Amino acid sequence: MGSTGSTGSTHSTSSGRPEDARDRDTEGRARNARPRDGLGRPLPYDAPGVPRQPEGVVRTPEETVAEAQRLLDEGKPFHAHEVFEDAWKSGPEEERELWRGLAQLAVGLTHAARGNLTGGARLLRRGAGAAEEWVSGSGRARPHGIDVAAVAVWARELAEDVERGGTTVDAGARAPRLRGRERGQGL
Repeated sequence: MGSTGSTGSTHSTSSGRPEDARDRDTEGRARNARPRDGLGRPLPYDAPGVPRQPEGVVRTPEETVAEAQRLLDEGKPFHAHEVFEDAWKSGPEEERELWRGLAQLAVGLTHAARGNLTGGARLLRRGAGAAEEWVSGSGRARPHGIDVAAVAVWARELAEDVERGGTTVDAGARAPRLRGRERGQGL
């Protein structure tokens, strides 16, 4: 069991994953190959999932904000977090804490939508504080057009709503407007 027989056939586990398959990327690093849902939760190997964000993509700040906003609007904050994480890891050193704070906000929304209300509220507040601290230290109130003050207000209000209501949130309906009010939409 768990090996290929003399016929060369491969057996599958009950999850749909071939027994001899390894979740590794092309460089041999461990990577979970299971499909994911819109909130980044792993699904069975044979289930259809949401396309994953490629890792390590270097984008301009404008592209980062636009792609993250698109994903947030679609109710995919986990995937938006990956976009922010790419900016955090590939961007200039002096901006890393800004992108890291925004990634924490997206993860906070992810947890609030998944039902981890305490963790979601904590990450929303932590991300708001990190982004505000970066603005304070940099003197740039709207880096790359991001309305950090408005996003921080959104995060804290959502954290309070999650704790007070005690229920999960609809990630797409509660997505922040990274650049403030656009196209007639509110925060």
